[in-house]
Amino acid sequence: MAATTGAQTDGAQGARGKALGVSIAAAVGGFLFGFDSSVINGAVDALSDHFSLGSFLSGFVVSIALLGCAVGAWYAGRLADSYGRRPVMLMGSAMFIISSVGSALAFSVPDLMVWRVIGGLGIGIASVIAPAYISEVAPASGRGALGSLQQLAITIGQLVVLSSNKGLAGAAGGASQDLWLGMQAWRWMFLVGVIPAAVYGILALSIPESPRYLVLRGEDEKAAGVLERVSGEPDGAAKVREIRETMREEHKSSFADIRGSRFGLHPLVWVGILMAAFQQLVGINAIFYYSTTLWKSVGFSESSSFTTSVITAGVNVVMTVVAMLFVDRVGRRRLLTIGSIGMCVSLLATAIAFSQQQGSGDDVTLPSPYGTIALLGANLFVVFFALSWGPILWIMLAEMFPNRMRAMALAIGTAANWIFNFLVTFSFEPATSHIGLSWLYGFFALCALLSFFFVIAKIPETNQRTLESMTGDTHARTRTQAP
Repeated sequence: MAATTGAQTDGAQGARGKALGVSIAAAVGGFLFGFDSSVINGAVDALSDHFSLGSFLSGFVVSIALLGCAVGAWYAGRLADSYGRRPVMLMGSAMFIISSVGSALAFSVPDLMVWRVIGGLGIGIASVIAPAYISEVAPASGRGALGSLQQLAITIGQLVVLSSNKGLAGAAGGASQDLWLGMQAWRWMFLVGVIPAAVYGILALSIPESPRYLVLRGEDEKAAGVLERVSGEPDGAAKVREIRETMREEHKSSFADIRGSRFGLHPLVWVGILMAAFQQLVGINAIFYYSTTLWKSVGFSESSSFTTSVITAGVNVVMTVVAMLFVDRVGRRRLLTIGSIGMCVSLLATAIAFSQQQGSGDDVTLPSPYGTIALLGANLFVVFFALSWGPILWIMLAEMFPNRMRAMALAIGTAANWIFNFLVTFSFEPATSHIGLSWLYGFFALCALLSFFFVIAKIPETNQRTLESMTGDTHARTRTQAP
């Protein structure tokens, strides 16, 4: 009996190790997401000078990739159901390689936009497939932590590319200066993206197909094997029967799966859409797309601005790891409420600091102590975001919906996230010019406050529940639980 128990323990530990391994491989798609969201950070000023872009066109070049992301996210679920998770990961990898090379060699604004959109399509695909795949292979007891790998990979991608940008700009003496082979440093910033994209493609070839996709294709034996080896299921065949039972009434994923009585959509789908919107409306990408430009605008040197952006990205990584340690212990809702309050307070402090800026145009400074307050406020905001809304959105979108609507609901929620990402990113530079950073950060603080009440009223708790137990009444049962 003791020997049997020991063998079961060893088997469970081995399965957890394999689940971690394949989840890390899938989450490299998140690394590309983070890479793309921040590679433009160090290049945007050099791009604006090289192509003589005004604030409107500069904002559009930065944000146009996000429209591609929205389209890629929308179709990713259907592509994954038709062709499998792994082939779609490979597609995303190839698109990002093409985008990285094309952006590095861009000779005009229109062709740069084309390459940015192609990269956006690949990132949009990866942003849906990675959390969906992880949720399908991870055991319920550790799904929150493994699901957080997506956000951790995003933050590591941001840290790596900001560090890379700083190194390349430093080696050239500035992002707009020539570096190697007669190419400016900003072009090399894009070209570096080929490396993680190729790694993502290679890793996608090394992981097993999702058991739920295999069941959908009628390959029950393969699905059972994956469930036992990777997910730690003691009886893979029994789990396959459970999965098939939940799929019995399913058909090919379509918009009909998410229709409902609330403005044409199921209420739970609206919860996912609004979660995705709030994650962007708090202004996180005002930090990661424009942080170098932002700090230069209030008196930091280019070198100091790059350094500050790298520090912020490092804080993001550390706090995402903390979130991974607590998300399955504390619960999704409680962390979301803590994050909303912390973001609101830190954004208000940042808004107050920017209200004290002096000068105009390129000659702007923050007098003491407001420069320090702005820096601390922005980094505390990142702390609370990384602890809560950063990783938990992707966990929730991948696990909060019933099987019959999960693929389509995840796609529409992720597409909504990209659309609001585009709106915030595109409007940031014009809004900074017309209403100022103080009012803009005040708006972000208001959205953070509203997100707190949204969590209390609408967000279900999905902690420790299997995907097969998620039903249409999940929302009704969990809505009244304490956060």
